[in-house]
Amino acid sequence: MLILTVKKAHEKKENRWGWFFTAPFGVFFILFLVVPLVYAFYVSLFTYTQVRGSVFTGLVNYKRAFTDPIFLSGMGRVVLYTVVMVPIQLGLALILALVLDSIKTKFGSVSRVLYFLPYAIPVVIGALMWGFLYSKDMGPFTAFFHLFGLQAPDFLSKKSIFGSLVNMVTWQWTGYYMVILYSALQSIPSELYESARIDGASEMEIALKIKTPMISSSLVMVTIFSLIGTLQFYTEPMVLRNNANSAIVPEYTPNMYAQALAFNYNQINYSATISFALGLLVVIFSVFFMKATKKQSGLED
Repeated sequence: MLILTVKKAHEKKENRWGWFFTAPFGVFFILFLVVPLVYAFYVSLFTYTQVRGSVFTGLVNYKRAFTDPIFLSGMGRVVLYTVVMVPIQLGLALILALVLDSIKTKFGSVSRVLYFLPYAIPVVIGALMWGFLYSKDMGPFTAFFHLFGLQAPDFLSKKSIFGSLVNMVTWQWTGYYMVILYSALQSIPSELYESARIDGASEMEIALKIKTPMISSSLVMVTIFSLIGTLQFYTEPMVLRNNANSAIVPEYTPNMYAQALAFNYNQINYSATISFALGLLVVIFSVFFMKATKKQSGLED
């Protein structure tokens, strides 16, 4: 009985220390995330008019958002980016992780750093850099094509901007996803590979039938990261818009639309509504995907 009492007292003491160390994060989380979100939702329930000022209109703004052709067009655009970019990013990340996992020399370590390096570059800096590379007037691609007497393609035209943005984002994020998948591969016992080789399995079979299935939970996780990031597409097109005004309109993505509403058209209430509507769609996409991949992610009961 005495031992049980001492054990409970010790557990309570540990719990107190746990709360003590997590409290600073909890305070900042509430102040800088929860409170602004609650306030933004509150703002979205009002509509500003010149005559009556701010008027409570409930969910009217949300009804307007989901019938707004500009918002729906931007949402359709980011869904298309999601359908294209997510498989490309994760496919490349998985291939790179599998290749690097099979390399046991110093070359493998150097390669990991080089593949991860684009993620270490701030997104804004990366977008500015690609804006220069894509430039039709002074970019290196233009100079390269001119060496052969050829006309350089306009990477920032309406026809090419989709592929240009896909290339930018893939370059920026593939290394990050690769590191996550590579770390998961490192946790697989090497005895499994040795047993498979004894049974006559080739390296390709080991990669496809042993390694890939065993990191399925990590694949699901990076897929969710990629889905959320792509659906919230903002920084790259916003920065590149300075070089491609005709191809990237202010309402190109929902986030850009929300920003334009707030700072260009002074529609704070409707801007907050667009932001929450986008957040709702992101949550729905994520929950649907998690339920669809419950078995692979290890969340199945």
